[in-house]
Parts: sequence; structure tokens; C-alpha cells
Amino acid sequence: MTVYILSRNEALYSTKRLLEAGQAKGWNVRVIDYLMCTIEIMKGELAVVYKGELLPVPDAIIPRIGASRTFYGTAMVRHFEIMGAFSVAGNLAIARSRDKLRSLQVLARQDVDMPKTVFASNKANAKDVIKLIGGTPLVLKILEGTQGVGVVLAETQKAAQSVLDAFYGMDVNLLVQEFIKEAGGADIRALVVNGEVVGSMKRQGAEGDFRSNLHQGGSATSYKLNSKERETALAAAKAMGLGVCGVDMIPSDRGPLVMEVNSSPGLEGIEKATGIDIAGKMMDYIEKNITPSPDNKKRRRKKDNIGA
Repeated sequence: MTVYILSRNEALYSTKRLLEAGQAKGWNVRVIDYLMCTIEIMKGELAVVYKGELLPVPDAIIPRIGASRTFYGTAMVRHFEIMGAFSVAGNLAIARSRDKLRSLQVLARQDVDMPKTVFASNKANAKDVIKLIGGTPLVLKILEGTQGVGVVLAETQKAAQSVLDAFYGMDVNLLVQEFIKEAGGADIRALVVNGEVVGSMKRQGAEGDFRSNLHQGGSATSYKLNSKERETALAAAKAMGLGVCGVDMIPSDRGPLVMEVNSSPGLEGIEKATGIDIAGKMMDYIEKNITPSPDNKKRRRKKDNIGA
């Protein structure tokens, strides 16, 4: 079995764990910096050249695509998929999940609950946007933000209007969401692999910070999902079409609300909080989807929705 981990940094915890888990199965696992790959396209022939080396087609790939490199990264994932490699996260699903607005539209269409959200252009009146969301406090999120960066809590009408006017003046695309006070700065991450929740944790924001992201100083503890939370996490993963993902939910008086579905979830926080070998679970998922038959690549190519 040959598996490529598409990652820009082999020293990252998640990349190292995936490498170890694949090697533990006796597989040929390589970390490939996808930005160093060059695509060749010819009639009836596709190829990938990596640092001057013509790469053999792998059995599977594990995309670890940075948010700022989504376009190039998904193009590379698509190319490997067309060549016949199985991917734990398809290129279309990655693109959907990276677009915060698009992902919420997809989730809403599948009846997955989430905080009320408003999206408007910079031609909109800030007062009208605030009224639509139900007043303050409210949360503003820059569409391109990650790991809690670009998320602002506006507690008063005046503050909300000032921040909205400032962002709109810079022509920044942003979402306006209702603030879930009862969450108390906490959220829940469920790690879904192959239609099953394999681990979950509760993240608590640093004192005085409503954001729960670990990169912003939050802490994580193991957490057991209730039936509704499990059902919501699985529904979100299915709606986004992701075989592996992290589903972030916020507890509310009306039940769990999905905040985001992450196509390249970090493994460090959840593995350390739960003690579960998430990387190993991902390798098991690959193994279940790869069968050693001559027409295997052809069947995978027919099965997957690669958007070619």
C-alpha cells in the first residue's frame, strides 16, 4: 500500500502521527509538499512531478491542505483522484467546507441546525443587518478567517454598527451570527471517520474569551456526546460529503448547533484529550476502501465524485 500525506510541514504533530500510523501497518507512506508538485496533462495521460521525480500513482492520499492554499491544494487532490487514488477527503468536499458561507448553505439545506446567520454586501445598511440577526450581542466572522482569527463579539448596538461599518469599508466579506450566551465560551468537536464518531472533546475558551479555539489559548477535555450531538455531527459530515472531518458544535438551549466542518482537523488536541489513536482510525478507513484487485483503481475512479 502506498499512501501520500499531502502536507507542507512534516514536523507538524498531525502529519507525524499519520506517518507513524501508516508505517505501523507496514505501508509505504510519504509526506509530499503539494506546493512542490507540478501537474502534467497530456492526451490520455496525467502525471505529477515532485522535485524532479515522477511520482507513482498512490493507492490513497490524505490531504492536509492549508486554508490559504485551498485552490492549489484541491487542484492537486483532484488530479490524484482522477489518476485513481482514493482520498479521505475529496476535492469538492474540501472546497465546500473551506467556504464558510457555502458550507452553512449546504448544512441548512440538509436540515442541520446552526446559529442564525446573516450575510450581506458592503452596500447593506448596518442597522438592517443587526435587526435581521435579532439585535446584539452578535458575532462577526471574516469568511477567510481560521483558528479563531477574524472573529469578533459585538455586545452593543453601537459597537456592532461601528465594527460592521469598518469591515464593510474595507470591502471584507463577513458573516453575522447570533451569540449563544449559554455556551459560556465552550464548544464540542466530534471527529468523524467513515460515518462514525471516533472521538470527541469539549473545548473551553481562555478566561474572558468567548472563542474556544485551542490556538487562542483554549483548553480541551475528553467529552462523551449525547445522542443528539452524535446525530448532528454525523448529519453534518454526511451533508458535506467528508469521509474524515472535525465537526464543531456549540451547545445551546435548543440543542447542538454546528459552527464549522473542518476537512483537515488537527489531531493533537483530540488525541491528547481522549487518548484515542485517531490517526490509526484514519488508516483503518483507507484500508477498508482499498482492495488489492487489478481493477481497483478503475472502481474507485467510478465511485468517487471528483468533479472532473
